[in-house]
Amino acid sequence: MERQAISLTNIASAGYNPVMQILKIEFKQGVVWQYANFPEHMWYEFLSSPSHGKYFSLQILPRFKELGFRVQ
Repeated sequence: MERQAISLTNIASAGYNPVMQILKIEFKQGVVWQYANFPEHMWYEFLSSPSHGKYFSLQILPRFKELGFRVQ
């Protein structure tokens, strides 16, 4: 999955696999979190959001449990 660069303080990049419905968020500390059953329309909402960090905090964190993480 190709990730797109995000210009935020904490998020370095994000990527989405529409077939598997998995969202990956890479933080600048090198940690990557994965979220399953993530709807495609929310991926586009996240990308077009004026504040990716706010969208992540308000829409993703409360609704989706991370599958796991890895350190890059």
